[in-house]
Formats: sequence, structure tokens, C-alpha cells
Amino acid sequence: MGRQGNSSQRNTASASGSRAGSGAPRKASPAVYRRRRLFVGIALLIVLGLAFGGFAVGGAFNGTEQASSTESTAPDATGAAPAPSESPSAAPSAAPTPTPTPTPTCNQNLVTVSASTDKPAYGPDEKPLLSLKVTNGGTMPCEVNIGTSQMEFVVTSGADRIFSSKDCQAKSEDLIKTLAPGASEMANFQWAQNRTLEGCQAIATKPGGGGAYYIFTAKLGSKASPKAVFQLN
Repeated sequence: MGRQGNSSQRNTASASGSRAGSGAPRKASPAVYRRRRLFVGIALLIVLGLAFGGFAVGGAFNGTEQASSTESTAPDATGAAPAPSESPSAAPSAAPTPTPTPTPTCNQNLVTVSASTDKPAYGPDEKPLLSLKVTNGGTMPCEVNIGTSQMEFVVTSGADRIFSSKDCQAKSEDLIKTLAPGASEMANFQWAQNRTLEGCQAIATKPGGGGAYYIFTAKLGSKASPKAVFQLN
């Protein structure tokens, strides 16, 4: 009897446990639901934060790489690319200036000297204008000295030396002129119908008038002109 009673108790306990295990599940309390929703929300925020954080970090790295690339290709601070270096070119050598050929002095054999007066006859109060003319008879330009150091105006009457422009000349000067072929230079002297002596000595007499003829000779250096005849009345 005792063993049957124990067996009955075990069967009764087993049946009770079987009914308990096969029954409907027990509902969770509201606090558990709140904890579960809070957990899910926190997990979702963490996931979203990781996602956006990775995008921002990736964008930041991309921006750094882009900036580095821009800096490596940007022009210098002046905003212009450096100009290529240019080697200075050698200045063209200037052609040597030709030395001008000096103009030769006129050949005395090719120079002609002539004498003339502005009128053939003069009254007692007139001053005859005596003119000396020098001409280059050569084919090339040449220089001739027509200064007072070379010129002389001489008036004679037969063998009588009446006047010379050198007798009372205050100073002697050179005057170089270049004469083209066939060109001439002229110098004039106004004679006061007076007499002179060499060294400008004083002389009171005057040349005679009354229709007397006088000869004017122009001299340039060693060249003398043909005679020019005029009359004093």
C-alpha cells in the first residue's frame, strides 16, 4: 500500500507538471515593454550615428585629398605661372662708323681767281666796290682758304702802287670754304680812293682823277687774277 501511494503521488505530480508546461505563455509586464522599446531606440540611434559618422569622416578625408590635389596644381601666389627663363640674346654688333674722308685742299692749278668792279667809272666821292672771286675748276670738292690771311686787293696805276688792303689790315684771319666742282666764293672790299703804304705809314696824297685809269688785281695766296680796269673821274 505504501508503494502504491507514492506511485500515485508521483503520477499526480507528473500530470500537474505536464499541464503547467503545456499551458498558454504568461504575458510580460508594461515595464518590460518599456525597457524593450528603450533598448531598440538606443540601438537604432547608435546605428544611425555610426552610419552618418562614417559618411562625415569619409567626406572629410575626401576633402583633404581634394585640397591636397588642388594645392599641388595651383599657380604660385602671384596668380601667374612662372615664365620660362629666357637667356639674353646678344645685341647686334653695331657696324663701325666709317671714318669720313677729309676734303682735300684745292689744287692751285685748278683754282681760278678773278677781279671785278661794280662800275666801270667812279666820281670823286664814290667808293669803288672791288670784288675777288675764287672758283674750283676741278672735278672733286676741295677746300680753299678765303680769309684775310690769304686775300689781297691791290690798286695800281702803271708802276705806281696806289693801294693794298694788307697795308693797314687790323688782323689776319683764316676762313676755310669747301667748294664743289665749278662752284665759286666771292669777297668784296670797298675802296675809299685813298693811298696806302706798307706798314700803314701816313701819306697825304690821293690818287688823281680827271679820267685816269686804274688797275685792280685780286690775289689769293700765290694766285693772282687778271687785271680789272676802271676809271676815276
